[in-house]
Amino acid sequence: MTAVALVESDATTVYAPAVPVDLFATVAPLRRGGYDPTFRAEGVAVWRTVRTPCGAATLRLSQRTDGAIRAHAWGEGAEWAITGVPELLGEGDDWSGLDVTGNAMLAETLRRNPGLRLTRCRQVFEMLLAAILEQKITTLEAHRSWAWLVRRYGEPAPGPAPEGMRVAPAAEVWKRVPSWDWHRAGVDPKRSRAVMEATRVASGLERTLELGRGGSAVAQRLRTVPGVGIWTAAETTQRAHGDADAPSVGDLHLSKLVGYALIGKPVDDDGMLELLEPWRGHRQRIVRLIYRSGARKPRFAPRLTIQDHRHH
Repeated sequence: MTAVALVESDATTVYAPAVPVDLFATVAPLRRGGYDPTFRAEGVAVWRTVRTPCGAATLRLSQRTDGAIRAHAWGEGAEWAITGVPELLGEGDDWSGLDVTGNAMLAETLRRNPGLRLTRCRQVFEMLLAAILEQKITTLEAHRSWAWLVRRYGEPAPGPAPEGMRVAPAAEVWKRVPSWDWHRAGVDPKRSRAVMEATRVASGLERTLELGRGGSAVAQRLRTVPGVGIWTAAETTQRAHGDADAPSVGDLHLSKLVGYALIGKPVDDDGMLELLEPWRGHRQRIVRLIYRSGARKPRFAPRLTIQDHRHH
């Protein structure tokens, strides 16, 4: 069953990339958990809701047998969403200079995943906000907060979107979230303050897209927002800008995973950067390959306790 909202316009395109593109693998980082109201995978299709400069939109993507991707968008932001489909699916993300022949695991993973691309979704504020919610807590806890807030403050997805899908709120709406709802969503005051700081410069955040596919200038601009550090900036530029060289330094698990995948033992952030240095310029591509490889670090340490801030 689907819920149909008022549709001001719709738009379609068929994107036929020059190189293979794996739809699901490429857009997977945009999904914030299995209950993300802004993302749904159904059969051969991916549904996304998009807060665009022109208004809300719903985007449906489906991969054809010939490798092309059919896109259909609904809502005031439909044209903006359709225009961005090539970059969303990795256009401009050039892997040709990446040499992994010296590492058998990476070479085999790349061979098995020829369609893996880095997305550039062009939603800087939304990606930054979601990353702020994930600061220093478990992924499960962050995804729960994101879903709760978007369902409460987002708007129904335009067009024939699957039931329950919502468009994430605009910056002006986030500004009005009261302290008790941050509390109910499990978001502590430090993170909610960082969100408020981001809402004040939301339009400026979007202008960082003009600086290209990430890099130090973009990261520095994002880090001028109080409460945004190197990890949050990287998590944002990876998704919004298509940054190929922004590994998430400061992540609770990533350095250990990279260590186990590349040398069979855990390392800290400095060790991770040393291991990734031979692939400078492609370090986020290496991280994505490690995730796709199925490599896992042994689970012999206690897992981080999920904190519930809603009842304190």
